[in-house]
Amino acid sequence: MTGIPAGAPCWIDLMTSDPAKAKEFYTALFGWTYETGDVEKYGGYTMAFKDGKSVAGLMQSDQNDAGYPDMWSTYLRVEDIDATVAAATAAGGVTYLAPMDVPEQGKMAMLGDPGGASVGVWEFGGHTGFQAHAVSGAANWHELWTKDYPAALKFYQDVFGWKTSVMSDTPEFKYSTLGEGPDATAGIMDATGDLPEQAPSNWLVYFQVDDADGAVATALSLGATVIQAAEDTPFGRLAGLTDPTGAMFKIMQPPAQ
Repeated sequence: MTGIPAGAPCWIDLMTSDPAKAKEFYTALFGWTYETGDVEKYGGYTMAFKDGKSVAGLMQSDQNDAGYPDMWSTYLRVEDIDATVAAATAAGGVTYLAPMDVPEQGKMAMLGDPGGASVGVWEFGGHTGFQAHAVSGAANWHELWTKDYPAALKFYQDVFGWKTSVMSDTPEFKYSTLGEGPDATAGIMDATGDLPEQAPSNWLVYFQVDDADGAVATALSLGATVIQAAEDTPFGRLAGLTDPTGAMFKIMQPPAQ
């Protein structure tokens, strides 16, 4: 995969309380293999590969962060991470993790948007994002569920230069995409009526599979929980799951061509 534009999703990683269990789960579900980086240089960060191409990262969560949930994060590509963080602050965002150098790989930070969703930012160095995307066993869509739809739209437009396209604007379903039609790479959904009061706005990662029902059955046998039963949509057959330690994600079986 080449040519990820600035502002678009470029990477995902999993913060997990049990890396060994996570690796076993995602290997069985998606066929991933792994390489773990130098502990002193990269803190034991693990790269996940599908058919030899990088698709995601895994990291042990800090044991001091009691109560912090296991979760998948989406990272957006930026050209100048310091300028992006400054723009995010000016636009009503917060900085959860200040810009930091990842030796020989790039620079990262973690932000909170005005709706409370956390989103990563990545300035390319040696690591230039997904080597595989929108293929079976890799991420194929990135979606923000937000409780403040107007503020979220403006934030991503102002901070990341998003050119958004309105897919639906009814009282029941408000949804915009980064890009338009087949070229869209991410979505923002008004989830005011979908998220429980105690649940924060959040980014969701969709993984592509060849057989959604088979993937759900496999995931359940490995200790996953179904939070959205598999259903047919215009975009394919979708299901929502949590992995054995509670990290949420979705799977998508593309429509038959």
